[in-house]
Amino acid sequence: MRSPRRDVDSRVEIGDTVLPAPVMASSGCFGTGAELLGTVDVGLLGAVVTKSLSQEPWPGNPPPRLVPASGGGMLNSVGLQNPGVRHWVAEELPRLVQAGARVVASIWGRTREEFRDAAMTLADAAGAVEGRMVAVEVNLSCPNVEAAGDMFAHDPGRVGEVLEAVTGALGELPAWAKLSPNVPSVVAAAAAARDAGAAAVVLVNTLIAMTIDVETGRPTLGNVTGGLSGPPLRPVAVRHVHDVYAALPGLPVIGVGGVVGAEHAVELMMAGASAVQMGTAHLADPRAGIKCQRDLARWCAKRGVLRVADLTGAAHGGASR
Repeated sequence: MRSPRRDVDSRVEIGDTVLPAPVMASSGCFGTGAELLGTVDVGLLGAVVTKSLSQEPWPGNPPPRLVPASGGGMLNSVGLQNPGVRHWVAEELPRLVQAGARVVASIWGRTREEFRDAAMTLADAAGAVEGRMVAVEVNLSCPNVEAAGDMFAHDPGRVGEVLEAVTGALGELPAWAKLSPNVPSVVAAAAAARDAGAAAVVLVNTLIAMTIDVETGRPTLGNVTGGLSGPPLRPVAVRHVHDVYAALPGLPVIGVGGVVGAEHAVELMMAGASAVQMGTAHLADPRAGIKCQRDLARWCAKRGVLRVADLTGAAHGGASR
């Protein structure tokens, strides 16, 4: 017998971080964060994750950078273009805070030291925004110049080294490790991140993919390969969230990949996610995340689920951690 219908508690906990709502805008879809102010009430989202920022400005890859993929997916090869973390702190962060956003700043680097330096810049800025910067997301799916260009996320040892450097620089500000699905074991990478101090893992980044224009015989992306996102990625994300949740009790997981509607968010949370991120869907509708949160609360209310957080881990026997 279902419980009487009541207001659904949408709060979620990611370690010590409490968000009023479970859906975040994932890295990249809102640019550096301030581009959609005036179009979207960013304060209604659980948080806004910025485009990945490096210590110094970075130009990114040659065009074309975005092409559609089958099944509603998208290939991107933007190449981590960004204005640099110091410019973002000075120009973009104040606007996000003024708009009421909770901010997760994403960072990347080509070396462990570059990650550390970006983290130090953010740690210095966090105190000035009165708790509105809730975490730093560490994007480990970027080339490591110290290891012949291989991605940090492909080597659990390198994952641990970067997280140790970042967490040491951040102090009390939580670090979330964003991991790649293009590895033999995401669980091993997640364990390395946890052991090095990560407060949570974000699963998953894009799949390496490419398409070819059959008329020209040339790759459709200027950089030849790119990252596959959108609905085709969702079953991959669900699998990895499920596996990490089962293998690493106590490590919070944030699910990302192919979330278009409320049922997709439910699926990732049942697999083990404490919260979810939406990316590609925002490119078609900047209010997609807000709509997803509204529909998620309705989904829960209809089924007598009084706390969105109670969905986490339901596919593992119904008990959340």
